[in-house]
Amino acid sequence: MSNIENKEKNLNQLIAKLNSLALSYSQPNYEIEKIKTEKNDLSRQKNEIEKKNQELMREHKYLKEKIKHLQLEVNKKSEIEDKFNQEIDELSQETENLVSEIDKWQM
Repeated sequence: MSNIENKEKNLNQLIAKLNSLALSYSQPNYEIEKIKTEKNDLSRQKNEIEKKNQELMREHKYLKEKIKHLQLEVNKKSEIEDKFNQEIDELSQETENLVSEIDKWQM
């Protein structure tokens, strides 16, 4: 036999052995159960994480609305304060004018 024929024969024998191994191979039941348990645990963890994510999203939305409301309130108070300061300035100017007029009359 030639070298190529020997290699081909050995290759065919190896393929036959591999086929018989593939057909006879099966995972033990405890490994299958372990995989199923891990899968169930991961599924439960995923559900818990999704639930927490939904809760965080609701809280985020609530806080965002609260910040928006507080910002509007701050803006409103700022406008009131600006108006009050303007009125004080106007009154101060009027007071100065009156004092100036009084000083003119007293002279």
